[in-house]
Amino acid sequence: MAIANSISATEKTIFGHPAGLFVLFFTELWERFSYYGMRALFTIFLVAETTSQNPGFGWTNEDALWLYGWYTMLVYLACIPGGWIADNLLGQKKTVMLGGLLLCLGHGILALDGEISFYVGCAFIILGVGGLKPNISSMVGGLYPKGDRRRDLGFYIFYMGINLGAFFAPLLCGWIGETYNWHYGFGLAAVGMIIGQLTYYFGQPYLKKVGELKQQNAQQKKELRAQKLTPIEKDRVKVLLISFLMIIVFWGAFEQAGGLMNLYAKQKTDRMFMGWEIPASWFQALNAFFIVTLAVIVGGIWMKIKIKGKGASSVFKIAVGILIMGWGFMFMRFAASEYELLGYSSMHWLFLAYLFHTIGELCASPVSLSFITKLAPEKYAALMMGLYFAASGMGNMLAARIGVNAEAIGEKATFTGIFIFCTVFALLIIAVLKPINRLMHNAEETSN
Repeated sequence: MAIANSISATEKTIFGHPAGLFVLFFTELWERFSYYGMRALFTIFLVAETTSQNPGFGWTNEDALWLYGWYTMLVYLACIPGGWIADNLLGQKKTVMLGGLLLCLGHGILALDGEISFYVGCAFIILGVGGLKPNISSMVGGLYPKGDRRRDLGFYIFYMGINLGAFFAPLLCGWIGETYNWHYGFGLAAVGMIIGQLTYYFGQPYLKKVGELKQQNAQQKKELRAQKLTPIEKDRVKVLLISFLMIIVFWGAFEQAGGLMNLYAKQKTDRMFMGWEIPASWFQALNAFFIVTLAVIVGGIWMKIKIKGKGASSVFKIAVGILIMGWGFMFMRFAASEYELLGYSSMHWLFLAYLFHTIGELCASPVSLSFITKLAPEKYAALMMGLYFAASGMGNMLAARIGVNAEAIGEKATFTGIFIFCTVFALLIIAVLKPINRLMHNAEETSN
């Protein structure tokens, strides 16, 4: 079975794009608003003292980071069964609808005050993201016929929706959660998800023939599975395995944002500005802000490099992303040094760290999914995409493990270690880039 990807030539358009794109744009915007709103509060809620005016669970940093690691890992791993259900049972469109309903339930349950309800809410969110996340992006591609030049711009528009939601979520949910009541913040995230779900539901007329389940000829399936990998395909799989290791390293460092760095902003950063204390969760909005403001610039730099005939492979871009993102942790090392001297650290270190992390993400993240679709053998396409999400999940768990160890060895040593490892790892990949590119057998050139 496969998903039908087609669009009627007479379908309504907005700004030259299928109207369905904007249905998916606003659905994903509100889904990301709910997810990042909850994420911004996750660890700082768990460690908030039970006797404070706005009580949390009173957990230690280590316990909060462990749960955060498990939660974010399972969110990614849930994308594997979510994709399978869409491919084999419901189709993408219905699976996204189911995922949205589960997310509404999950975020709504988090608004309740109780430890059991917190775990149950997280479980529903994990299942909901698993159904929605891997399938809604594929539906965007399904809006455009093969070879349609509008496709790349369509994904860019969709990507901006993700980051607009991620930008406003910490500002609104974080402010309400930290200032008034944690569960009011979680409740606002639930309201956002409900708006997204209603948008998707009433936008169904604009999503006809997109994301539907299509029966594949039984003989075609049999022939596809019987095919053996060619030597070229085997070489490309080797490159994919290397890229999965790079993905683990990237997210293992980058995802300190919602864990260790979020707690650092809350507990060790001087957040006073003109007599007002900035909520710690607001720093979670910096990544999305920098993405929106810098995406065109970073993309333009890579385009100029390509035009000059010095085309950079996706592996090189991911390696550069790891390198630049790793450099961002040097600013956090400076922050930790300042804290040791003064008992607090300045906000500008967090700004600089998130700036470098975002530039690194803009180099690495946008090319990852496309890279996998170009190299994966047809018969293992779904498996390789599943492994990508699994690698992302493992990276999130690695991030939690690093954060937990920071309590024992200190933030200064931790941030320094991340900087050194990312730099050495990225340079090692760049050093062996030529043999890696040979193993790809021009896959990126032939798929453009």
